[in-house]
Amino acid sequence: MGRATLTPIPVDMNRLIAEVRRMLSTGMRDRNIEWDVAELPRGFGDPSFLRAVWQNLLSNAIKYTRDRDPARIVIGGYEGEGETIWFVKDNGVGFDMAYVDKLFGVFQRLHRMEDYEGSGIGLANVRRIVERHGGRAWAEGAPEEGATFTFSLPRQVKEQTWRR
Repeated sequence: MGRATLTPIPVDMNRLIAEVRRMLSTGMRDRNIEWDVAELPRGFGDPSFLRAVWQNLLSNAIKYTRDRDPARIVIGGYEGEGETIWFVKDNGVGFDMAYVDKLFGVFQRLHRMEDYEGSGIGLANVRRIVERHGGRAWAEGAPEEGATFTFSLPRQVKEQTWRR
């Protein structure tokens, strides 16, 4: 991922979300999930890499809400100052903010592997992709109160960002 060339173009985030949700739907057959998906602002970036960001964030939201009935997943976005911001919020198991710095590290897990499957690289990939686009990624949560994962991309991208 670190060496792949990014091909930035205008990206319809609504379309990416729809594609990712369709792809993930096979793992949600017996789940009661309430989706609240807002009309999202467009982004500018490499659609393949941004699809991976959404796939990781939505997969995590689905995974960490599996004991909720109903699970509630909210997807939104808005224009910030010089950047566009998107988020995925859920009512899942959440996490203790004291450990927020571990979330985006490679092979870092806040929950036991026996309880929640995964390799521990998904959020590290999210951060890496977003930073390669010149953006940032962060999270907020509380135990048993859910989590919100947010990322931003600059509205005007500098050429050198894409060559890293």
